[in-house]
Formats: sequence, C-alpha cells, structure tokens
Amino acid sequence: MSSAALRAVQPDDDDVVTAHAALTTVKAYLHNHQDDDSDVRVRGEETDDVLVLPRAAVELLAQILAYMAAGHGVSVVPADAELTTQQAADLLNVSRPYLIGLLEAGEIEYRKVGKHRRIKAVSLVEYMRNDDQRRRRAADELSALTQEMGMA
Repeated sequence: MSSAALRAVQPDDDDVVTAHAALTTVKAYLHNHQDDDSDVRVRGEETDDVLVLPRAAVELLAQILAYMAAGHGVSVVPADAELTTQQAADLLNVSRPYLIGLLEAGEIEYRKVGKHRRIKAVSLVEYMRNDDQRRRRAADELSALTQEMGMA
C-alpha cells in the first residue's frame, strides 16, 4: 500500500464547520431511516443529478464527518490492507520500536515477508479497540476508587 493512501486529510476551520453541518444532516437521515437497508439517494441542490450510495458507505461517511467536525485528520485504509511497521506506528501515533515491541509481545497479529513485518489493518484496528476498552476500564476503576475514598 502506498504511503499516499494513508495520508490523513486534515480539516481546516471551514472544513470543521461544513463537516459539523453535514454530520447533523447525515445522522438525522440515518436515524429516521434505521430500518431501511437500501441504497441512499442524494440529490444535488442545484441540479437533478442523483448520487446513489450504499447505506454502509453513508454510515462510514458519518464517522468520517464526526472526526472532521472535531478537527481530527482522517485517513481511510482498506480492511484487508497490509501495513508496514512505520505505517502502523504512525496510525497508532507511537514510535516504530514501540510498535515492534507490541508485535513481538503478541499484542498485534502480524506476518513476516522476508525480513519485514506486515500488519493487517484489521489486526491494528482490533488492537486499538481492545486498547480503548482497557483504558476505559482503568478509568472507570480509578473513578470508582476515587469515589470510595471520598475524594470526588
């Protein structure tokens, strides 16, 4: 996979405002059509052109808009993509040696191609999801402990 495919789109202030407005509309549409799994038809305001999108793509678009509305950069990586250790480290926002430590510890699934390690994007996403859950549990435990000690 080329590094250009992983380049994040970093929203500017105008993009954040536009993304926020679009997110509101997209979320409302998805909410009002929860039981409808059919394609989504988008009609241009100034033309009669109709864009037909798979519902799953619109749901993904809502996630992208949410990140952009919050001012975060976004990149799209195919689920079956294989990443280099540097690409995976960049996505995790950690150093490459730290990532290699995670790989060697069995925290993230990978395979070797010659002397090089390759990480499937789905394995990286799974690690990120599990790491987020561990962090939430730790924060909940800390919060409960603080309340028990009467510090909150």
